[in-house]
Amino acid sequence: MIVVAGEALVDMVPVGDDELTPLAPKLGGGPYNVAVALGRLDVPTSFLSRVSSDHFGEQLVKRLHASNVGTELVQRGPENTTLAVVGLADDGSARYSFYVDGTADRLVEDPGPLPADVRAVSFGTLSLVLEPGASVYEKVLRRESKRLLTALDPNIRAGLIDDPGAYRARFRSWLPDVGLLKLSVEDAQWLAEESDVIEIARTWISQGPAAVVLTRGGDGLSVITATGQVDVPPVKVDVVDTIGAGDTVQGALLAWLHDHDVLSVEKVRALASEEWTAALTYAGAAAAITCSRAGAEPPFASELTAALAG
Repeated sequence: MIVVAGEALVDMVPVGDDELTPLAPKLGGGPYNVAVALGRLDVPTSFLSRVSSDHFGEQLVKRLHASNVGTELVQRGPENTTLAVVGLADDGSARYSFYVDGTADRLVEDPGPLPADVRAVSFGTLSLVLEPGASVYEKVLRRESKRLLTALDPNIRAGLIDDPGAYRARFRSWLPDVGLLKLSVEDAQWLAEESDVIEIARTWISQGPAAVVLTRGGDGLSVITATGQVDVPPVKVDVVDTIGAGDTVQGALLAWLHDHDVLSVEKVRALASEEWTAALTYAGAAAAITCSRAGAEPPFASELTAALAG
């Protein structure tokens, strides 16, 4: 089983082209989207978070169940659900404004050691920024890295990071406990304050991760390992928006690793170039489907199989 740890929230997404267009609620949050992507790809998955008991929270849990995601590690509370107001650029890329004060996901408690059948755990996004929850997830990351494959997508939301220098230092402190690091080119540049993302990735690999996967927008996906670099081109698609695209890459990549019995740091480190090509092609095809529809709607296994077939 794979556990995904982090926030669930509601994206308020524009439904028209006017400056003050109406907003429609879409269920999301980076880790939540990763869990949904994994569950829809038929991977045994459980979500670790604190979710509100308000109407939005009820719908978030309902969608987890509909996407084959277990909720035995989900904590519930009366606090409000986090809201993210989304603005879309002409190319479908998204920008976010967050309403996070006192919301449920910030108050998650340490569940203790994860169940024995868990083989990997994924972290990321707001949950590693907003206290007191960030320290709880960090504790889980450091503890579980001793026996599991840990995956991290920092998914930077700079507007919520009050002290960028402190956050960058904290990120570097996680690297010895991260088995697989996945992030966008823009996030890599922000974290390292450098433009050469390949050199950045090589530096990070020397500090812990077995591989660094980079999402490059219109340039596709890349992975950097201690032995080299593999690139795959983007999948051509009519983009509706990019909400959840990177999360889908994370979920689909973990799904491929699960399906090919590669859920350990040692096995990830040993992957050959052709295997990385297959993994990134799979993840890129999944993300393309998400980009072809509004909001974070990762594909089900049958949809992805059909897309890869032709």
